[in-house]
Amino acid sequence: MKLWILLVVLGCVLIGPSLSNPVTSLTRVKRSHAPEGIWKKKLIWKEDWKQVWKTSKKLIWKPDWKKIQVPAWKEIQVPIWKEIQVPDWKVVKKPAWKEIQVPVWKEIQVPDWKKVWKPVWVEIQVPIWKEVQVPAWKKIWVPEWVKIGVPGPHHLGKDHKGYEVVAHDIWKKKLIWKPVWKKVWKTEKVQKWVPEKKLEWKAEWKQIWRTDKKKVWVSKQEQIWKEEKVQIWRTDKKLVWVTEKKQIWKDEWKKIWVPVWKEIQIPEWKKVWKPVWQKVWVPIHHGHHGWD
Repeated sequence: MKLWILLVVLGCVLIGPSLSNPVTSLTRVKRSHAPEGIWKKKLIWKEDWKQVWKTSKKLIWKPDWKKIQVPAWKEIQVPIWKEIQVPDWKVVKKPAWKEIQVPVWKEIQVPDWKKVWKPVWVEIQVPIWKEVQVPAWKKIWVPEWVKIGVPGPHHLGKDHKGYEVVAHDIWKKKLIWKPVWKKVWKTEKVQKWVPEKKLEWKAEWKQIWRTDKKKVWVSKQEQIWKEEKVQIWRTDKKLVWVTEKKQIWKDEWKKIWVPVWKEIQIPEWKKVWKPVWQKVWVPIHHGHHGWD
């Protein structure tokens, strides 16, 4: 057994240097029946799966403490007013009848004089305006043709013999407006006095009977109130202290769970390509015998 192990180790040592660089080193093999060739190293890419670690986030629940307010009942002493009955004296009034003299006003009839007004018709003179026709002169303008001279030479044309006719100091008609006074009648107002009846009020004194008031005294029963003291019980208030529960808020810490994201490493397989040297046999083709 030991001998076989020794032979394997010796073979690996001898064969190793010859295969370390097969591209540069060429080994010539002469075989009787196999084609000639050499061993070469060829670099190939081999598919492989590599385990990698990927960073991911995981939702976890982390304990935490939260301050909360919780209701609690606390006994306190509060003042209140309590109604109690205490004795007291009260002044009351009782009705009673008493005869008294009271003044009253009595109506009486007394003579009197009254001033009255009576209507009377009186004749008076009143002014009025009367329209009358009075003569008046009015200036008007009337058209009239007058004859006026025009000085200087004036060419009137040619006669039947061809001579030019020139006139000196000719006359012409002119329309003018001439003022004329015309008698017209115009309407005017004249003040006159005419008699007229007017209603007037005349004062007279008339005897009448008027109602007057006279003060007299008469007997009358009047109700009066007499004061008396009676014992009563009145309600009073007394300050007392009573126990009462009051709601207060107390601080407490409560354990809660809050979600947080934690980074974790998870395994994952990644496809990689690795370079591998592979030993291949390359045949040699030549046309003559011998060694290259």
